[in-house]
Amino acid sequence: MTPVDLHCHSNHSDGLLPARDVVRKAFDRGCQLFALTDHDETRGLAEAEDEARQLGMKFINGVEISVSWGKHILHIVGLGFDRHNEALLAGLASVRSGRGERAERMAAELDKVGIHGTLEGARQYADNPEILSRAHFARHLVKTGVCKDMGSVFKRYLVRGKPGFVEHEWARLHEAIEWITGAGGVAVLAHPARYEMGNETLRVLLTEYKRLGGEAIEVVSGCHGIPDAARFGRLAQEFGFLASCGTDYHATGEGAREPGLNPDLPMDCQPVWHRWLPPETMPSSISAG
Repeated sequence: MTPVDLHCHSNHSDGLLPARDVVRKAFDRGCQLFALTDHDETRGLAEAEDEARQLGMKFINGVEISVSWGKHILHIVGLGFDRHNEALLAGLASVRSGRGERAERMAAELDKVGIHGTLEGARQYADNPEILSRAHFARHLVKTGVCKDMGSVFKRYLVRGKPGFVEHEWARLHEAIEWITGAGGVAVLAHPARYEMGNETLRVLLTEYKRLGGEAIEVVSGCHGIPDAARFGRLAQEFGFLASCGTDYHATGEGAREPGLNPDLPMDCQPVWHRWLPPETMPSSISAG
């Protein structure tokens, strides 16, 4: 296992725990390098960094930016950037500004199929009113018995072609990459196995992403199985991307893994985290990826 987690969420976006608690959970599982990557929000970074410093764990700034690419919604993780960069902060604020109107439209769509009161219900799970997301709606639908768990919510509702889904324009791909790299960070394509696209479209995406300055992709993710990691490990090598890993932790019981540890990368992948945690500081079994 690799003691690195570069994709986690707190209640500053759609996670359930305060940032300090997420950092502590990662540390307790042996994490050596951690990034908090809340959706379109950097408000929790100072808190997370302070907790990591007290625990003696290395921390880097992170964020996960929502992106529209054709008909697809992508997530681009930024790592190791200056969290005070004005262009980045302005860009993230512009993305957040559309979430309230989107949530109202989602609730209206659910009203049409007889599921009422979802906007008020979702708000009860959102510590940050600017980041009202599908996860907050999903928790309400589970709590009220409409669905048995988060997985079944996203099979029946809130996704393309199902009640509760609405089209929304997020940041453009070039904008997200420019905000991250302009702030001195590394752009990472998050959980690529989640995007419903054929191989040809995926290769078009990876080509454009690289041309625009994307440097890394998540090879190991909480939503990637072993075949996914192998596939995206090969693509990382083919396209010359660095490889990243993250649990994509939101809450205990809602994902595949707790924060803090990830399976090792496939052989011959070049870890993105060597930017911040040199190989000589890590166990020999994982230092080369």
